[in-house]
Amino acid sequence: MKKKILGASIGSDVHTAGLINFLELAKKEGYEVINLGGAVPIDSLITKIIQEMPNIVALSYRLGAESLENILNDFTTKIKNIQNYNGIDFIFGGTIETSEVAKKYNIFKKIFDGSEEEEDVVLFLRGQMKFKEKENYPSTLAERIEFKYPYPLIRHHIGLQTLQETIEEIKKLAESELLDIISLAPDQNCQQYFFDQEKMDHNQDGAGGAPIRAKEDFAKLYQASRRGNFPLVRCYSGTNHMVGFSKLLKETINNAWAAIPIFWYSELDRRSERNLLEAIKENMEGIRWNAMNNVPVEINDSHQWELRYAHDSVAVATAYIAAYVAKKLGVKWYIQQYMMNTPPNLSPKMDIAKAVAKLELVESLKDETFIPYRMVRTGLLSYPADPNSAMGQLVSSMFYASYLKPHIIHVVAYCEAMKRATSKEIIESIKMVKRANTLASRGLPDFVKDPEVYDRVNYLKEQAMTIINAIKNIDNSKEDPLSDPETLYLAVKNGILDATGLQGNTVAKGQIKAAVINGAYEAVDDNGNIITEKERLSKLLSN
Repeated sequence: MKKKILGASIGSDVHTAGLINFLELAKKEGYEVINLGGAVPIDSLITKIIQEMPNIVALSYRLGAESLENILNDFTTKIKNIQNYNGIDFIFGGTIETSEVAKKYNIFKKIFDGSEEEEDVVLFLRGQMKFKEKENYPSTLAERIEFKYPYPLIRHHIGLQTLQETIEEIKKLAESELLDIISLAPDQNCQQYFFDQEKMDHNQDGAGGAPIRAKEDFAKLYQASRRGNFPLVRCYSGTNHMVGFSKLLKETINNAWAAIPIFWYSELDRRSERNLLEAIKENMEGIRWNAMNNVPVEINDSHQWELRYAHDSVAVATAYIAAYVAKKLGVKWYIQQYMMNTPPNLSPKMDIAKAVAKLELVESLKDETFIPYRMVRTGLLSYPADPNSAMGQLVSSMFYASYLKPHIIHVVAYCEAMKRATSKEIIESIKMVKRANTLASRGLPDFVKDPEVYDRVNYLKEQAMTIINAIKNIDNSKEDPLSDPETLYLAVKNGILDATGLQGNTVAKGQIKAAVINGAYEAVDDNGNIITEKERLSKLLSN
C-alpha cells in the first residue's frame, strides 16, 4: 500500500510553489499525494487529516515568525484531539525565519528551510518510505549507491591533531546529514607503524591525520558516526601489513571500501620501507583479501602517478592496469577515482578528455563479475593558498567533472592547501559542491562531441595501449604479464612507467621530460617537442 502525504500552506499563506515542488517529488517517489493548496484554515486541515489519516502531513508557511507561532499554537492543541495522531509524521517547510519558529515545536520530524538541494528532500522521502529507523539505512557501498541514485554519494576525509578532536568533528558531520561517506585519515605513524609501534617517532604524532593507536580507537571513531544519516565509514589504507590492516578496518568500522595501490607505499614514494617488488606483491595480497571478503576496492595508482607529474598517457595506462589487476584478483565492486586538475594547469577540455579515456578503458572490463564505480575529486595540487580562490577551484572543477556522472564525489575542502579541514569547512565545501552538481545535472554539453576532446580521448587510449603492450612484452614467458608483480616491477625499473617527479628515486628512472602543451600534459624530447609513446619507448628500450 502506498504511503500517503497530505500537504497544505496554512493560515493566510497563499504561497504554494514550494509545497507543490515537494509533493511532486513525493509523487515520483511513489507516495499518494493530497494537496489542499494555499491559505488553509487550521480547522479545515484538522478535518481533512481525520478524513484521510495520512502517514505524513506537510505544512508550509512563509509569512512571518509571530503569526506562525499563533497558528502552530492552535494547530498543536487541536491535533492532539485526533486519535492516533502520534502515528503521523509532521514536516514543515518555510523560510529560515519561519523554520526557526517551527523548531520550537517538538511535533515536526523534519524541517526544510529552503537551503536544501532537491536530493536532500528526495532522500528524506526515500528514508521515510523504506526505513523506519535511520540505523537501517544501507550499510554497504553498492546498496547506498542504489538507494541514492541518481544523486552521487558525498565523501570527505577527517583526521585532526588529536583523537578526541576527530571524534567530536565526526559527530558534527554525521549530524549534518550532508555526508554519505566519512573517510578516516590516520596520521603517517598509524599508517606505517600501527603493527610496529615501537618504530614510531612520537614527535610526528598527528602528522597528516589522527593519531590512532589501538583497535578501540577505530571503534570510537566509528561509534561517533552512528547518528544523523548513519554515514558509511572507510579509512585510508596502511602503508604496509596490507592484509592485517584490511582485517582491522573490516572488524572495527565496517570499511566501506579499501584503497590500496599497486606500486606505491614503497621505496617509490618512501611511505614505507618496503622495496618496490615486495610492495607490489603485498599490495596485491591486500587487494585479494578484500575481494574475498566482499569489501569493494579502490586502486589509486593513476592519481599517484599524476601527483608525481606523470604525463597523460601514463595516467591513462595505469588506470587501466589497476582495473585489470583488480578484476584479476577477484574484486567485484571497484572504485575508479578521477582526480581532476592533476597535474595543475591542465585545461578543462584536456582534463575531461583524459578522464574519459580512463573511463572508457576501465569500463571496457565491466561485466557481471566486475562493477566499476566512478568517483571524482578536485586535485589538491591545484588549490591556491587563498580561501576564496580555492572555493572557485573546487566549485568549477566539480561542475565540469559532473559530466562523468559520478557515483561518488570526493569533496576536498577548500582550505586543504592552508590547513586541515574541520566540520565547518567540510560542510561549507559540501554545500558548494552539491550546488555545482545540481546545476550540472540539469544538462551539460556533450564534451566528447567536441572534435578536440574526441580526438584527444582516442589518442590517449592509443598511447596507453602502446605502454601496456610494451609492459606485456617485457617477458613473453609470463602467462599474464599485466598482473605479474615481477613484470610490473620491471616496467618501473626500466622506465616504461615514469614521471618527472621521480627524479633521484632509487628504483624509478625519473628521466622522462614532460610539459603542459595546449592544455594537456605531454611527454617531450630534449627540445620540448611532443613525442609519442612509440617514439619514447623505442628510444628508452634501445638504450
